[in-house]
Parts: sequence; structure tokens; C-alpha cells
Amino acid sequence: MQFALNIPLAKLIQEVDMPKGELVSTMARALEDAGLSACLTSEHPAPSAQWLHNDPAAHDCVDPLTALAFVAGSTRKLKLFTNVLVLPYRNPFLTAKAAATLQIMSDNRLLLGVGIGYMQEEFDALGVSHKERGALTDEALELIRLAWAGGSVAKQGRHFNAVGNEPRPVPNPPPPIWVGGGSDKALERAARWGDGWVPYFTVPTNDPVVRQSAVVDMDHFGEKIAKLRELRETMGKTGPFDLAVAPPFRPQEASRANAERFLGEVDELAGHGVNWIWTSVPARSLESYLDIVSWFGEEVIGAYNKA
Repeated sequence: MQFALNIPLAKLIQEVDMPKGELVSTMARALEDAGLSACLTSEHPAPSAQWLHNDPAAHDCVDPLTALAFVAGSTRKLKLFTNVLVLPYRNPFLTAKAAATLQIMSDNRLLLGVGIGYMQEEFDALGVSHKERGALTDEALELIRLAWAGGSVAKQGRHFNAVGNEPRPVPNPPPPIWVGGGSDKALERAARWGDGWVPYFTVPTNDPVVRQSAVVDMDHFGEKIAKLRELRETMGKTGPFDLAVAPPFRPQEASRANAERFLGEVDELAGHGVNWIWTSVPARSLESYLDIVSWFGEEVIGAYNKA
């Protein structure tokens, strides 16, 4: 089992009075020293102010690929997990270029988690059709694969037309693409285009779209896994496939009881074939974040590896 934790760059760069490069390095090295396999950050370039100030699930975000490039420069092994990059927000050639650049410059440490997005106000602010987000995601996944294959690309999409364009650099190997979301369509998308699936269990939120696309409980998760395996078999997909999941319980403080509860859910997910566990821990201050990262390394990762 491999473990990933959030790196709360957006919050702490605004609150901690120290050079920002030093701050990023401090957090990144703490994660690597604690035995984390990856750090993660999400994406909200222009969220609704109503959501940002009132929704229980709201959080600030930095640009994920730019921020993770700084993390890569401060670490040697820590993988860089976008959880998730919203594909419809940008031209897929630009996504392919930025991700390929980070993959090469980080010595192949990018885990490209992707999703379709959900916030109507954010799509409107970015000038992208909310109704087209599923179709835009599908064509982006196809185009990114073509761009990373090397050579000339001829492909027309809804809002682009490549007539023999050749994107470079070509990543070798390309980063794995993990597809997010828990809906049936997300499952089909993960089976068809993905190297992995990144669902999430229901979290406190006011957004009905998020609630509908989440996994409800462990039984529901087992049903989804069975459906995903059936889809992959039908499509003839036989290669390696990652399952990266956040357990329903997210520890908010360092304690033996919280570690045991979390590890109990990790064991249950491992029984379904999950090979990556990710979660978010609080960052009330830099010191408290470093403390809980150290605790997670000792009481969760260390205990799991000894079991």
C-alpha cells in the first residue's frame, strides 16, 4: 500500500511569515521524511465566493501543476498527485504540454488525477460550457494520449482542430492518468482511458452534483469496483490499474484511536484491491501540520508496514 497526503500550499503561503520557497520545501521534505509516497493538491482556479465562504467542503487552491513543480524541486522521491485537475477548464494540448513538462523535469513522478469539474459558476467564469464538460473531458483524454505518443496529431474536437501538429516534449514514460468521480459515467471513463480510478466517499457539502457522484459507503464501493472490473474486461483492458481512495474517516487530530480507526478502513479497502490511500489532514498552522504529518508517518504508515 502507498500513501498520499495533502500539501496545504494555498492556506499556509498566505498565513506563514517566511520565504515561500522555504515554506514549500519544509512541507515537502516533511512528507518525504515521514514515508509518504505522494503529496496531493486540487484545483479551483475561480470558485464561487458563496461556495468558498459557506460550503463545508470549500478550500483554497493553488495552480496544481505550477505548485507541484516547486515540490518536485525540493524532494527526490515524492510523487506529485493532482487530485484532481479539471480537464474541461483548458485546451487539452496545453494540459498535455504542462503535464509532460512536469513529468520529465521531476524524473517521472507525476500522478495525473483528472476530473470533469462540477461548479457552474467556475465554468462560467472560465468561459467553458458546464453542459459540455463530460464531452470535453472525453476528448481531452483521447487527445492527451495522442499528444504523449509522439509524432503528428490530427484530431478535431469541439473547440480545437489539429491538422498535423506535433506536441513536444514527449514523456517517456507518460504519467499515469487516474480518473476521478464515482458516477457510472466516471467508471466508464476510468475503464476506457485511465490507468487508475480516484473515487471519493461522500463528504459534507451543499452541492448536489458532488453528492450524486460520490461513493456512499463500503458496500457501494464494492459494487462500483465490481462494475469497473467488468467494464475493463469487456473493453479488453488487461494492463496495470491503480485504485486510489480516501477512506471515509479523515483524522483531524493525532491520536492512537484515530490511527486505529483509519487503519481499520485501510484494511477494508485493501480487501477490495485498493493499492493507494490518500487523505487530507488539517493545517491549522505550519507547526501543527508538520506534527500531524510526522504522526501519520509513525502511527499510520509505520504501523501498517509492521502489520
